Amino acid sequence: MAGVSLVELMVGITLGLIILAGLASVFANNSRARNEIERAARQIENGRYSMELIGDDIRMAGFYGELSVNSVAIPGALPDPCSTDPTVWATALRVAVQGYDNGVSAPSCMPSDYVTGTDILVVRHAAGCEAGATNCDAAVAGTPYFQAAKCGTQVAAVNTSYEVGLQGTAAFGRQLKDCATAAGKRRYVVDIYFLSSNNGLGQAIPSLKRLELDPANASAVAGFNEVTLVEGIERINYEYGVDTDADGQPNGWTADPTNYNPAGCVGCTDVNNWSNVVAIRVNLVARNTDETPTYTDNKTYTLGLDASGNAVTYTPNDHYHRHAYNTVVRVVNVSQRRELP
Repeated sequence: MAGVSLVELMVGITLGLIILAGLASVFANNSRARNEIERAARQIENGRYSMELIGDDIRMAGFYGELSVNSVAIPGALPDPCSTDPTVWATALRVAVQGYDNGVSAPSCMPSDYVTGTDILVVRHAAGCEAGATNCDAAVAGTPYFQAAKCGTQVAAVNTSYEVGLQGTAAFGRQLKDCATAAGKRRYVVDIYFLSSNNGLGQAIPSLKRLELDPANASAVAGFNEVTLVEGIERINYEYGVDTDADGQPNGWTADPTNYNPAGCVGCTDVNNWSNVVAIRVNLVARNTDETPTYTDNKTYTLGLDASGNAVTYTPNDHYHRHAYNTVVRVVNVSQRRELP
């Protein structure tokens, strides 16, 4: 009834401040933990999504509708993936995938933001649907298309069994089984996967990107659109399973089929090796897009083997959380054609 003394007031205030500080600390810790969980979730999603994108495209590699691709001759030299010449596209049908280990002799169309010394993967195929069909875009002038013949007399001759060219320029005279109606056309696809030093928005975040063949697009550089796929992908290594006995199964693995020539192999030239790739092992490291100042990543990540059979390792020693991913993807349209019933 006499009120609160100064000492009691100060004790009460002190206790209140202690409780408030404790609550603030709990809130701050929870906030940091939530941010880390969100960053980890984004990084995991980015890593898995990258594997899914690359894997889906590899599984489409070498698909050309009804064409019996094995009837097409293997080119005399590796095709230029940057070419916008339909003649080159036609010779490249048997080379469903093509790569550049550590970026050696990288294609001329690689943009300035390409991370020098990293692996590049080229995938070629036709679209899964015919232009103008349900849920498939209509043919666009200046866009590359592939047309496979279904007319018996055209199929019988290699030089008339298919055509690849630009809409509005190429004749596209291949026909259906009635040998009168024009056969459907499929978009011709060349995708070049590479690592970039930025995310396409001016931020220095390593990212997985893709060059997409699109000569009809006026904004395309050298006939290719540069598309940012996934942020935070900073290391990638491809290993290729080469089938040297035409049974659909890899007989050996190498990071560089261009220079692969194992003992006893007959005809292991660069072009033959790439046309015989039936599986690809994809190894990548994804990192958070933001730093965690209280964390130091000094782990050593292993990304498969190099062309000499040595382990490819990466030790970052910085403040980003990371995770390594790997998977083996079958080049279905090449391997299944070789399997015997």
